Amino acid sequence: MKDVFLSQYNTRLIHILWMSLISMKNCGAQVLEKTFEEWLRYKEECLKKMASDPYSSGLFCNRTFDMYACWPDGSPGSIVNVSCPSYLPWFEKVKHGLASRRCGPDGQWVMLNGTEPWRDLSQCEMEAVAEEEGAHRLMVSFQVLYTVGYSLSLLALILALLILTLFRKLRCTRNYIHANLFASFGLRAISVIVKDVLVEKLWGRQVFQVSDWEVLLSNKAAIGCRVAQVLMQYCILANHYWFLVEAVYLYKLLIGAVFSEKNYYTLYLYLGWGTPVAFVVPWMAAKYLKENVECWALNENMNYWWIIRIPILLASMINLLIFMQILKVILAKLRANQKGYADYKLRLAKATLTLIPLFGIHEVVFIFATDEQTTGVLRYVKVFFTLFLNSFQGFLVAVLYCFANKEVKSEMKKKWQLWKLDHPALCCSQ
Repeated sequence: MKDVFLSQYNTRLIHILWMSLISMKNCGAQVLEKTFEEWLRYKEECLKKMASDPYSSGLFCNRTFDMYACWPDGSPGSIVNVSCPSYLPWFEKVKHGLASRRCGPDGQWVMLNGTEPWRDLSQCEMEAVAEEEGAHRLMVSFQVLYTVGYSLSLLALILALLILTLFRKLRCTRNYIHANLFASFGLRAISVIVKDVLVEKLWGRQVFQVSDWEVLLSNKAAIGCRVAQVLMQYCILANHYWFLVEAVYLYKLLIGAVFSEKNYYTLYLYLGWGTPVAFVVPWMAAKYLKENVECWALNENMNYWWIIRIPILLASMINLLIFMQILKVILAKLRANQKGYADYKLRLAKATLTLIPLFGIHEVVFIFATDEQTTGVLRYVKVFFTLFLNSFQGFLVAVLYCFANKEVKSEMKKKWQLWKLDHPALCCSQ
């Protein structure tokens, strides 16, 4: 089998597998492994058919399987037509098309430049391949968009974490919660970037032999990107539950409940970092036992997908309910004109009220619109908004909870003034 892939016809198969890879990475409709298995099945059926059919008499072009299609015996001087191969990822679009080869008057298949066979595959490939390549280019643009978003978010979150942890006067339960939220977003950004690098490394290699494809499709080759996928799903859940912690904390702060912050902070840690484990572990077990394919990014059985999505939807719905309650409390206190109402509470409420709809609405709107269930323009609109919002959320959180925070700006201004007093020579030289 290995020698066959080294033949002069291997480039056509590699092209087909590569186009199925593009389809798999961007549309979720076809899986490379399935295409390869379908090709093997097609090849076996072709070889059986060639062995069982009676041979033609006299001069004729020999039946053959040229790594692309199964060709019967051809009459000299004729064009032989066969249906487009059934293993093509886009077969449904070209199932009525034909592939053609020319049998020469000498009983030999006509060759181009004496090395490659003459074939007309336009009905089987051109439009479908062009469509897949167009989708590929669009998805590459989306990837650039969210890579920029996650990179910008990661830099902003790291800086925000440093500010909240290095300045002692900023150390309090409220900012500890902010710091955990920043950490969850930062880990999410890292996991997405690492996953993309591993996927590119896995699928971006050049493959020319069957052993290469076997390695590419093996479970061992995908372990790294599966680990990154699990981490990403965990961080997505942690994002939502740490934001739920933000909403719960603010609600308790606004209604003036008396409680021990230290005791509740421990509960917040369990809710923010512990709750995602309760859902990611069952999802990981289901994927390993039932859908142990590639990087665990595809959802063949939607029941496993709901293990992750239900807790996200639940957190989003609770956040929206708290959003309405917080809004009611703020309006009531403002109408009562309470002068003792702390300014920092209003600022925290403003930041949280800005983020809650952003976190909740797009999750609720797109909760049933999965990659597997949407097609065409709707799918690309959904993918664009999801990737854009998800990738830039970390940056927005860092701005609202840190860089635009009055306490943070005041503390940084004090530190800057103290630094100038401690280094008068440097300041004067400027």
